[in-house]
Amino acid sequence: MAKKNVNEMSFLDHLEDLRWLLVRSTVAILIMSVFAYLISDYLFDTVIFGPTRPSFFTYVYFCELSHSLGFADSICITEMPFIIQNTEMEGQVNVFIWMCILFGFILAFPYILWEIWKFISPALYNNEKKNAKIFIFFSSLLFFLGVVFGYFVVIPMSVNFVATFTISPTVINQFTLDSYMGMVKTSMIASGLFFELPIIIYFLSKLGLVTPDFLRKYRKYAIVIVLIVAAIVTPPDVVSQTIVAIPMLLIYEASIFISVFVSKKEKNN
Repeated sequence: MAKKNVNEMSFLDHLEDLRWLLVRSTVAILIMSVFAYLISDYLFDTVIFGPTRPSFFTYVYFCELSHSLGFADSICITEMPFIIQNTEMEGQVNVFIWMCILFGFILAFPYILWEIWKFISPALYNNEKKNAKIFIFFSSLLFFLGVVFGYFVVIPMSVNFVATFTISPTVINQFTLDSYMGMVKTSMIASGLFFELPIIIYFLSKLGLVTPDFLRKYRKYAIVIVLIVAAIVTPPDVVSQTIVAIPMLLIYEASIFISVFVSKKEKNN
């Protein structure tokens, strides 16, 4: 049976398409979750708990950077004064399942974008439909870059900060497994979605909901927010805060550039 034209589709038809989008996306996530399960030893021991060790790549790099800038060992990390403990009967089981699902979602993200594109494509012009591969490629690339940024920058900086921050020497840091995993999940997904900002701005600009003037007007507020976030997740030194803040500010500036490009293109049309 031929698929209906978008103008002929009823609300229930759109709802049915949305339902199948969710079903196929869920299946894709589950398949990737099974893959994460198959490499779970490496996933947990090396990847997830990597930032809890002083030998983690980011800490070693920052130490070398500290030496090259003449700061000696000021930002070198030699120990992690905390332990991670499980305090719930089913804590490790729940964490195992949800972290596999999380990485399943990350790995299945390009396919989910493809499903979303197929869902919205009937409402697009023919020339816009041809940009499907470009949309999937750049959206996936930005998301993965964000996840990598969250893993190699935000998470280790956050771990180092909370591990070394203390109100008294009598207090010993013993973090729960759930709180650590929550921080890992939030940092990676939030960073991945934040790096999608240029794509979001592109579509909002196409719809006329966002303009370059609007983004420029609120640039100073965006800078303040970025600097606050960088100060929260990093140790109290300028080098670490700068490393976190610069990519986020570049993403915002790129969004302004994209909005300008879209606005000019819409005016010419």
